[in-house]
Amino acid sequence: MQWPRMLSRIPVFAGILPIRPGQVPGEIIAGITLAALAIPEVMGYTQIAGTPLISGLYTILIPAALFAIFGSSRHLVVGADSATAAILASGLIGLAAVGSDEYMALAMALAIMVGLLLFLASAFGLGFMADFLSRPVLVGFLSGVGIQVMVHALTGLAGIHGEQDGMIATIQSLPSGLAGANPAALGIAAATVVTLVAGKLISARWHIRPPTAMLVVIVAITLSWAYDLARVVPVVGAIPSGLPRLALPEIDRHLPLVWALLPTAFAMAVVVLAQSAATARAYATRNQETLDETRDLFALGLANLGAGFSGAFVVNGSPTKTAMVSSAGGQTQLSLLVMVGVVVMTLLFLTAPLSYLPQAVLSGVVLLIGIELIDFRGLASIYRTRRAEFWVALLTVGAVVVFGVEHGIGLAVILSIISHTRHGYRPRDLILAEDSDGNLHGAPLSAGTQIRPGLIVYRFAHAMYFANSQLMRDEISELTRSSAPPLRWFCIDISAVDDIDYTAQTTLADLDCALAAQSIRLVFMHNVSEPRERSRTQIVTQFGAKVMFDSLPDLLASYELSGASVKPKGRVSE
Repeated sequence: MQWPRMLSRIPVFAGILPIRPGQVPGEIIAGITLAALAIPEVMGYTQIAGTPLISGLYTILIPAALFAIFGSSRHLVVGADSATAAILASGLIGLAAVGSDEYMALAMALAIMVGLLLFLASAFGLGFMADFLSRPVLVGFLSGVGIQVMVHALTGLAGIHGEQDGMIATIQSLPSGLAGANPAALGIAAATVVTLVAGKLISARWHIRPPTAMLVVIVAITLSWAYDLARVVPVVGAIPSGLPRLALPEIDRHLPLVWALLPTAFAMAVVVLAQSAATARAYATRNQETLDETRDLFALGLANLGAGFSGAFVVNGSPTKTAMVSSAGGQTQLSLLVMVGVVVMTLLFLTAPLSYLPQAVLSGVVLLIGIELIDFRGLASIYRTRRAEFWVALLTVGAVVVFGVEHGIGLAVILSIISHTRHGYRPRDLILAEDSDGNLHGAPLSAGTQIRPGLIVYRFAHAMYFANSQLMRDEISELTRSSAPPLRWFCIDISAVDDIDYTAQTTLADLDCALAAQSIRLVFMHNVSEPRERSRTQIVTQFGAKVMFDSLPDLLASYELSGASVKPKGRVSE
């Protein structure tokens, strides 16, 4: 476990210090800008999660402050996120009524469970698990989540509450539901989407980021208050003011309930780990900064515990909010702490005006969030570049839409592992050949080229494990059977092999016996200078040091020396 070493040197404010005095004004401006952009967004995420509006504001209060204080990333912004909000809503269907106190308590419990899972991941250094979600699978997963989010927003506008019947049935009911929906609500939602899109076009055209969402909220609240829109469309209603009360969620803490929540918590933890790590890495690389992924996982665990104890739901490293603060000029976590200060002021003094906000405005915000999650460009790029991986991405989209988000993330992980295994299952192995000038090059196995009469050097290009060991055996058997002149030595170049599992070791032992029966000596070459290289050690332990050669010249010299003797009828002695 890595905690003792990590905790002994964990400094606070690693994502802020050092900071130059001249940076502070820019950080304050970026923090205020982030608050103006993030507050409407997190309120929209509560519509996805099915939690009270105030819980969205709570996600960018204590959780955000905890990550800013204890994280190592100077850029990652932590708060509510559409993917985890969608998983939350999907996982709690049937366990409690949406919007009820019990539902919110279960959402808080999930945040605590995710925090504990992230603690385990940090303690055992499992940050590398983020690499198991390939880019195509992640694109497909988030696109599927985007479709789920869009459908959720449209069902809210249409007054449909049949998510328990399945996503396909819900989609089928949308046309008739929208036809009978409140025209005023549809108009407000459409106006919200058009205005937000216009703001994004302005941002792209003139490289500025106007707080369009906040302006939409302010205008909608003003019009709702002035014209009493509550008579025409549903509004948010009363929102409790003041800071959150720290407390354990009031749930039945029996094992069956914990067991029922665990798959959802695990799916959320995987998404948090993968998305947060990918975002933090991207910005650290862009700014040439170091990153401590173990510490960030620990800080994300703390942030989720803070969410669970303060009436919020699961928080995540948000790519959109991170991009927001970066484009506004924020360079450290001080921007995040400024945002926290703005949220405190909002909770203390501005919850009363928020009660006039039409629900349709939040539905429009959520609808646009869903559209933006569907990565059309990414899917098109995958289609052009790697057609097979495009179908994997599309399969992930379908799984998320049809079976739900929590099952979709499980399939995403499985597909990523299968994709990785497929690449290692059939490595492009070669044999070494020498041209007339003595230059070495790789030749296809079908050439059967012997680097010296009676000697083949076969280069295996991947770790040797259960999935490719039979392929290795078949290729070597074919090379030895078709070789002319007959082979005396067969050398496996394991320079690119970093590990040999038990199945591959037994396969090599069987090959050694089979080749010995043909009077062919099995030897190995490893031209990496590190003597403790794992695969070298494994071969030496299994077959002895005399079968291992450090370079091709050493191998050829030993082979030519052995060629002075008469070829034995049995196995060549060592």
